[in-house]
Amino acid sequence: MSNFAQKRMRKLLNSELGRKSLEEFRKAEKFPVVIVLDNVRSHHNVGSVFRTADAFLIEKICLCGITPVPPHRDIHKTALGATDAVAWSYYKDTIEAVSYLKEEGYKVLAVEQAVGSIHLHDFQVEQGVKYALIFGHEVKGIDQRVLDLSDMCIEIPQFGTKHSFNITVSAGIVLWEIFVKTRRGR
Repeated sequence: MSNFAQKRMRKLLNSELGRKSLEEFRKAEKFPVVIVLDNVRSHHNVGSVFRTADAFLIEKICLCGITPVPPHRDIHKTALGATDAVAWSYYKDTIEAVSYLKEEGYKVLAVEQAVGSIHLHDFQVEQGVKYALIFGHEVKGIDQRVLDLSDMCIEIPQFGTKHSFNITVSAGIVLWEIFVKTRRGR
């Protein structure tokens, strides 16, 4: 039996997790990332992105176009209250959101399979840079006009028979990779 298997493990109690209160979350220093959802249609996907954004203490989510907005029971079902913690705003057009973020000094990264994309593992995080990550429609991806405004396109390499991840999986993978690379650079 391995040393790992010999150790006694137990699940942590909720009281042991060190969770922030809503007020502590709002006051906490945020990870300098904004998520932009470009016409994401699923309420459940939006809720899941809120929950992931909460876990990484990101600054904000921009909900654009047909992307559903809180409050909605199906968003709440997967967000588990994260819509109360994570700042968000709605833009009728994703181009408006991206233009605003660029004016505010964000480097805009489209997460898409595209000519000239950089594989996520090859992407180098620049210390002190604020990033806006765009995730697109579940079937159509990021609108080409929005892609054209992006500073860079990053792609998650895939090796199976499918050509894409669910948007919530993509958001988790990309946020984790950027989070880890940011921490290494400190």
